Amino acid sequence: METKPPAFKPYVADNTTTAEFTFKAVVTGALFGVLFGAATVYLSLKAGLSVSASIPIAVLAISLGRRFLKTTILENNIIQTTGSAGESIASGVVFTLPGFLFLTDGVGDDFFNYWTILTLAILGGLLGTLMMIPLRRALIVEEHGKLPYPEGTACGSVLIAGERGGDFAKMAYRGLGVALLYAVLQKVLHVIAEAPVWATNQVNRYFPSAQVSGEITPEYLGVGYIIGFRISAVLVGGGILAWLALIPLLATLVPGDTIALQLIKLGYLTNLQTAGGPGGWNPETHGFSDTAAAIYRAYIRQIGAGAVTAGGFMTLLKTIPTIVSSFRDSFKKVDVAAEGTQVRRTEQDLSIRIVVIGSLILAALMVILPQIPGDSVLTKLLIAILVVVFGFFFVTVASRIVGLIGSSSSPVSGMTIATIMGTALVFIGAGLTGRIYEPAVLVVGGMICIAAATAGATSQDLKTGYLVGATPKYQQMALFVGVIVSSLAIGATIKILDIPTPDLVAQGITHAIGSDRFPAPQGTLMATLIKGLLSFNLDWQFVLVGAFMSFVVEICGISALAFAVGLYLPLATTLPIFAGGCVKALVDWNFKRKGIVEEDADLGRGSLFSTGLVAGGALAGVVVALLSVNESVYNFLSRLTLEPVLESALGVEGYQLLGALLFLGLAVILYRVAMKRN
Repeated sequence: METKPPAFKPYVADNTTTAEFTFKAVVTGALFGVLFGAATVYLSLKAGLSVSASIPIAVLAISLGRRFLKTTILENNIIQTTGSAGESIASGVVFTLPGFLFLTDGVGDDFFNYWTILTLAILGGLLGTLMMIPLRRALIVEEHGKLPYPEGTACGSVLIAGERGGDFAKMAYRGLGVALLYAVLQKVLHVIAEAPVWATNQVNRYFPSAQVSGEITPEYLGVGYIIGFRISAVLVGGGILAWLALIPLLATLVPGDTIALQLIKLGYLTNLQTAGGPGGWNPETHGFSDTAAAIYRAYIRQIGAGAVTAGGFMTLLKTIPTIVSSFRDSFKKVDVAAEGTQVRRTEQDLSIRIVVIGSLILAALMVILPQIPGDSVLTKLLIAILVVVFGFFFVTVASRIVGLIGSSSSPVSGMTIATIMGTALVFIGAGLTGRIYEPAVLVVGGMICIAAATAGATSQDLKTGYLVGATPKYQQMALFVGVIVSSLAIGATIKILDIPTPDLVAQGITHAIGSDRFPAPQGTLMATLIKGLLSFNLDWQFVLVGAFMSFVVEICGISALAFAVGLYLPLATTLPIFAGGCVKALVDWNFKRKGIVEEDADLGRGSLFSTGLVAGGALAGVVVALLSVNESVYNFLSRLTLEPVLESALGVEGYQLLGALLFLGLAVILYRVAMKRN
């Protein structure tokens, strides 16, 4: 007879009353949201990347909040919950809305203004938060132990360690200190290579343009340890298929000119006579300096987008019973509240009525607000319906994805691509084709991108709250505040960064965004896709290849979504995560061999140290991004680099090998820390 596992007990018991949703906590969190939101805007426009803010804010909350504001653990949780909205909103906005500038014949220029950006950011952020409310029980409570939510778990461990003090806090801070030291060596002094690469040449007879690389950062190692071997192995499996199978195959079969034409079609390259673009096209040799990078941009990302879309649909189908029961439980709670029955503090969500009424209000605002593009009320109504339908689907999918691999590696851009494809098909079916409808399609994609990013961050926050014993409705209210305040600052930051410098003005450039200063790679891709779809010029064969890959993997009993994410993301991202998973597997094997049983694995030495690694790496990334905003500081940091000296002394390969060895040393430190008993 099977015995049920013991009921989960949060750190703060549900019958305990303590300060939580306070003015000082919400204001402090909102300020952090503005700060991290601005940093994310800069980093996303510059490189198409974002850094998760939840863990750094949690560290700041326990370091500053308790010392200067005398906050409780639940107030610190509200600080990080409110602040995390800034990063998620910023990444969703910046990955899509700059696309207005790149649509056909400037048709979207008028919509790239502060009020449109602000409106879409708030509506998308509120939609993501609202739709996550009825899913909390299904994904956070019912799936506890199955969905690790690495950043949410790490945040919970940070907050609990800070509250307990002693060895718990010391272990997390040791990981933080090691990660910060490593990050200084890597991001400032450049003693450690950013991403060592092993690659075969395009002229290799047997294995052309194969590539193995890794962004050897402490946060990826920590995330891998937290999510464990199984999930990290499925992730890296998708990357191995892409970079060691598909890319070498395509490099053998597809001529360089054909790859270049595909990049031109996607907007990455101007023409065959102009050098540059992904992979470094050379018009004289009709080849690339990095063929693997060119093929990845030309073909693999489209295949990966199809795989993520199909994996998401299959995940949704499997999750529908849980979602239905979750909504049913939410309506039951409304009835229970109406009857006056007491609901436990840690189970008090905002009412499902707020979700339904709030979603209807948001849909109505999309129809009546002038900031939403559309040539008629019917077009705007179609936009509102698509946003709500796609929002429900991708909020569910995004929340589940981040439960597996964390917010930092969530393929939100892949979900946005799928949304844009679906929206364009609906518009084409309704006869709404041509450049006039391009801004409308981008609005749907942009709002879903923002909603999915917000939902992912929200689910991580709710996981943290579940672990520490927070009141869900207070977290949900804090997120509403964070969304609105952060959106006010994010729109302003984007418009400030878009102001061209005198040099750009002299060149006749009116927008800094889209120039070499802020290339906005994701926004460019979204605009290119929309133009291709509405002009019937998209390569569906690559999308379908990815979809059927997901189907095959799923019927083999492997999580198609995790595999598809690995296929879509660069191997450089998933490989160091897998390294962390291998360390976790080795630790678990040794514990089992020695008969050691951890009572609370989430608060074990390895998990706490990994939490510190993730926090330290993310903090360093944000700090460097903030410092880089100031050009004089950026130039000063550039002068500190030791990379030229080391490359001169060791050679390029020797320099990269040194980085790989130091990353291996970091993995050894993590293993030794995890194996040491209290």
